[in-house]
Formats: sequence, C-alpha cells, structure tokens
Amino acid sequence: MVEVTENAAAQIHKLLEKKAMPDGGLRVGVKAGGCSGFEYVFEWEAAPKDNDVVFNGPMGARVWVDPRSLKLLDGTTLDYDTSLLSRGFVFQNPHAKATCGCGTSFSV
Repeated sequence: MVEVTENAAAQIHKLLEKKAMPDGGLRVGVKAGGCSGFEYVFEWEAAPKDNDVVFNGPMGARVWVDPRSLKLLDGTTLDYDTSLLSRGFVFQNPHAKATCGCGTSFSV
C-alpha cells in the first residue's frame, strides 16, 4: 500500500488541473540508478496501465504503481514538502536503509 497525505493529494490535484488531466493520476515508480542504488520516478498519466496497482488518496487523488516498483514502495507514505529550502514530493519509505542528500535515491 502507498499512503497519500493531504498535502500530496492537494499538489497532485493542482498539477493535474494545470496539465488539463482531471481524470489522470501520478505514476510513482522505482528504477535502478541514483547515487544510492535506486531512484524514485514520477510521471503524469491519463490512465493506469492494466497491471498497475491504483491507490486513492484524500480528495480522490490517484497514484498508480507498477507491481515491480510496489515491492520497494509497499508501506510508503507519499507527502509533499512545502518548506522554503525544498519543495517537492517526499517519500517516507520503510524499505529505505539509506537515502542520498537530495532525497530522490535510496538503498535497501
């Protein structure tokens, strides 16, 4: 399961509206790379793929994850940071043993 916070849901809605994709969602995945071994990837898409797992957050925000990425994202909370120092989606991933300074890559 991937939990979506209210901050993340609000940002998902805002960006989907800006992209004129009201029924779309945010694809979240993991790929090999980054400075720690794996990195998070995001894509805005109009609809999930047939094998995706769909998670519904507050306000109907939709996030889809492919089954392979879900193995490393299961139990993760997706939040959105609005601090002055950084602005963007943030993962609280229980599988991450270490993360890089930028927060976009991790190791297990």
